[in-house]
Amino acid sequence: MKNNCTLFTLLCCCSLVFSQQHSITGTVMDEGAPLSDVDIKIANQGMVSQSDNHGRYQVDASEGDLLVYSKQGMEPIEIRVEDVTRTLNVEMFPKVKKLKNVTVAKKKWHSQKELEKDYHNNPNIVKTAFGYLDRTKATYAVRMINTNNILPGEYDLSNALRGRLAGVRVNGSFSGISSFGRGARSVFTRSGTPAIYDIDGQIFTEFPNFLDVQSIERIAVISSLFGTMRYGSFGRGGVVVINTKAGVRPPTDKNGFVIDRARLRNNIYEGDALTQENMAKNEPEYLKALTRSNSFEEAKSTFESNFDRYSFSPYFILDSYRYFYDRWGKEEFADSIIEDAYASLDNHPVHLKSLAYIYEAQGRFDKAYDTYRDVFILRPQYAQSYLDLANSNRSIKNVKRAAVLYVRYFHLLNRGLIQSDSSTFSGMIKRDFGNLLAVENIDKISKSIKKKDFAQDENLENTRLVFEWSNSEAEFELQFVNSDNRHYTWKHNLRENPLVIEKEKEHGYSSTEYFIDDLSEGPWQVNVNYLGNKSLTPTYLKATVYYDYGTKAQRKEIKVFKLGLKNVNQELFSLQKGNLIAAR
Repeated sequence: MKNNCTLFTLLCCCSLVFSQQHSITGTVMDEGAPLSDVDIKIANQGMVSQSDNHGRYQVDASEGDLLVYSKQGMEPIEIRVEDVTRTLNVEMFPKVKKLKNVTVAKKKWHSQKELEKDYHNNPNIVKTAFGYLDRTKATYAVRMINTNNILPGEYDLSNALRGRLAGVRVNGSFSGISSFGRGARSVFTRSGTPAIYDIDGQIFTEFPNFLDVQSIERIAVISSLFGTMRYGSFGRGGVVVINTKAGVRPPTDKNGFVIDRARLRNNIYEGDALTQENMAKNEPEYLKALTRSNSFEEAKSTFESNFDRYSFSPYFILDSYRYFYDRWGKEEFADSIIEDAYASLDNHPVHLKSLAYIYEAQGRFDKAYDTYRDVFILRPQYAQSYLDLANSNRSIKNVKRAAVLYVRYFHLLNRGLIQSDSSTFSGMIKRDFGNLLAVENIDKISKSIKKKDFAQDENLENTRLVFEWSNSEAEFELQFVNSDNRHYTWKHNLRENPLVIEKEKEHGYSSTEYFIDDLSEGPWQVNVNYLGNKSLTPTYLKATVYYDYGTKAQRKEIKVFKLGLKNVNQELFSLQKGNLIAAR
């Protein structure tokens, strides 16, 4: 009776959605450079803000509002505000027009694409979190060290920096392990505030003890207030920009120019995706320290020493929980991490969805259900909430409750209380409901639902891939490589598919699906290139693979990936003869 009441409460709360205005901040950029005088409007309400000389802006908006970014000569960008929207770093793109009888003169400045092409040939260029920077063109001082200035065998980054650049002071010495708090190593460039570290586009506030000095390609130190302004208050002590050899390595042709392999006409996959093992080198320092532990007790001690410093971060909590559960099988201790720090996850649907993904990948479907239920309460108006909770019920073998949720969704859809998406999502949820009716034994369903309307397509291929992402602002490219080594790339970003993303935000879903019809002819590989989520935070991607889809032998595997490093094609998994092989 209690379960039925809970479900009734969940279903009824869909009409109780309240919007509250909150502040949104961010930076508007064009190819990594700040863009000023951009008008930011709330659709149908007029202009409410404008970006300053550094591209920064602030606007007060409510959930559901449509923010419109516009500037003469640039393509307008539209972004719908969500309940968790607090930061929106927006990249704008020039309008492309075909002009006749126009003579183009050589320009003195270089675009980001040109700087990217010249990176490997010009030692004065460094890659930052905000794009490429040529120190010879900058209006402020940028001091640099290149790989040929680093001694062979050098292992201590503080030695590589100490005494090499004017005005740069390094405190502390190498101790063999990560150190925090007092006595920790720090770099100072202009004041008593330590500098931060921009490593291959990722921002770190602690000295990067984890970094292999021999892997460094370039180091740039920016101390100018103007030069560090885009980093906000974090950069008040200066910024040490570090490019590694693996972190900045765009494919080049014989002339040294960057090749965009995804756009080659013959779409041949060149095997350039990084493995998960290589990607692990870019994990946060606390996770590297945990991974180095040789025993549970050592790992526990490392976790406890880092807890006070990182406990505010939901990603520290999720990483630590996942590590202790997966690596050491310490279920009770892992669960205590979530319980003790639940305040950093509670009432935040993005973090809760990430946790639910992890639970599912671990086969802890009961906990995943409880978490999806919390998300449903927070987001009853989202179409994805119905699909997640229905499928979660199915995972815990409560197929009747799953059917009730499907029926309720289509009832609200027919009543016009939920908007219909005639393309992606409606097809997915209809297919899931039809699959439930075909595979499971359900005696009774609503009289308003006719089973024939949800009958499965007999021509469906037998391997179904469903991808879901925790943050609906996430932009990425999924690459599917078949047995002939040819690939197809689905581009999920505002530049390539703005209407798709707007539709997702409007209806409240963050998922897509693909079918593979020739898995028997050879293996397939799936890669991803993460482009960010308009803030410097990771996104969790869940991949569910259904084998023998639509038959009584149907089964599924779930893998979850934390996407953090941007603009790098990385392996996710491969499929071969009904088996999912996670990339190593």
